[in-house]
Amino acid sequence: QAHFVESGGGLVQPGGSLRLSCEISGFPLDYTAIGWFRQAPGKEREGVSCMVGSDAYSYYVASAEGRFTISWDNVRNTLYLQMSSLTPEDSGIYYCAAARQTPHFRLEPSQYDYWGQGTQVTVSS
Repeated sequence: QAHFVESGGGLVQPGGSLRLSCEISGFPLDYTAIGWFRQAPGKEREGVSCMVGSDAYSYYVASAEGRFTISWDNVRNTLYLQMSSLTPEDSGIYYCAAARQTPHFRLEPSQYDYWGQGTQVTVSS
């Protein structure tokens, strides 16, 4: 069974940067997509960025485009999310997740099957 451990969250000032990590063990061999999601208080969980095995490029929510970069380290079995130019609207709990079937809507949380426990990101002065 897959085990996801997120880290790298914390408190950062607006305009700052953070790099999130998601170390995966017992990885399921049948995954087709892996990504980052976030949930702010009182809001629904939303997709931030994902990588799909069959696609040549990564996906980003519009608000993250140009500021966030997703990457995968095959040696460490770790998914990263490099975030820069952070704003208070980026605050929330960030989760990594993986999908067994290729998500029809790439950033739709309901189409992902395996989830980590999350790491808190707070952007505040």
